[in-house]
Amino acid sequence: MGKVRNILQGKTNSSIFVSPDTTVFEALELMFEKNIGSLLVMDQEKFVGIFTERDYARKVILKGKSSKEIPISEIMSENPLTVCSDTSIEECMWLMTNKFIRHLPVIDDGKLTGIISIGDVVKYIIEEQQFIIGNLEHYITSS
Repeated sequence: MGKVRNILQGKTNSSIFVSPDTTVFEALELMFEKNIGSLLVMDQEKFVGIFTERDYARKVILKGKSSKEIPISEIMSENPLTVCSDTSIEECMWLMTNKFIRHLPVIDDGKLTGIISIGDVVKYIIEEQQFIIGNLEHYITSS
């Protein structure tokens, strides 16, 4: 099975990030505009956290806070689980399933290199299985 690098190579969009002082409302507008479920939070060149739709639902809406006033730094998930480009797709699937997370930032040599989602992982697995099935069908019919 493949590695995280295989998913990153196939992604066309670059990682979207915001600074810690971005308001929750501004972040939500960006997520809507880009049709994404999470944003990476960067302080200059340093990865400091991730902001997800789940963070918004649990830490803003349910606590009655105002999304136009709160900076991302107050509600983002700090020190999220991360993977590297050499992490296997199986390990990512295990982490996402057992830790109930949908996004994994990718860190290589201490630097953020991207992010993968559960959708990226599932898509990769389906495409890989279709490739294997196609090869097996070709092998069977050409024998």
